[in-house]
Amino acid sequence: MVHSAEWTPAMEKRFPPNNKALIQKRLRCYGYGVPNLEKALYSAQNAATLIFQGEIQPYHRPEKTNEEGRVERGDPVTNEMHVHELPWPVEILEQLGEIKVKMHVTLSYFIESSPGRTIYGTKFRYASHGLRFDVKRPTESPVQFRKRLTRKEWDGPKIRPSNVSETRNWLIGEENRGHGSIHSDWWEGTAATLAACNLLSVFPVTGWWKERSHLKKYNSKARYSLVVSIESPDAEVDLYGAITAQPEVITEVTV
Repeated sequence: MVHSAEWTPAMEKRFPPNNKALIQKRLRCYGYGVPNLEKALYSAQNAATLIFQGEIQPYHRPEKTNEEGRVERGDPVTNEMHVHELPWPVEILEQLGEIKVKMHVTLSYFIESSPGRTIYGTKFRYASHGLRFDVKRPTESPVQFRKRLTRKEWDGPKIRPSNVSETRNWLIGEENRGHGSIHSDWWEGTAATLAACNLLSVFPVTGWWKERSHLKKYNSKARYSLVVSIESPDAEVDLYGAITAQPEVITEVTV
């Protein structure tokens, strides 16, 4: 429902999309708008939607050896990052060149609320875990993409990689879309740009499963749903057929 929703002209008029602050006010007032039943139920020739449902273990508690040589448990840390390889029809998108297309991503998951009393000033006490998504930037290599998201991919613990700058204008924006447990955002650009954006990562941020280790929830797994769609204004462009002719979405787990 959220992925198919659109703001009405009246909603946009009240909070024009001049900047991210006004977009945030529109979200607080209207959510993501009015759901579109046809978009929610069906794909179209020029508008294809992919749906993935999976499970991730956000945290784990590693073992370490102390000064006396005994093995003991360390503090819980983040665990898995999922990297999804999206089956975009690269050749078709490159042929479209400068034609405008739209990419829309929605990530949804259920959190477990914190048992006991909430401690004020600590925002990680309510949600059991948090997940976020990121999409490979157009001029970024797969290796650079992974290095940007996790230190485990760095060449050394202190060798910080140089990041490729973001050139896409996500409408909600990375800072605004992280509220709650359903995150939806989209951008519009050229088909040639979209052709290079075929990797999408889902990764954890902190929560009380990690911060409250005495409750022993740090090895828990969490289900999530990922909905990704691309759309061309040209009704004759067969994005749907080109995607269904390719293999299924491939998911790589980085620990």
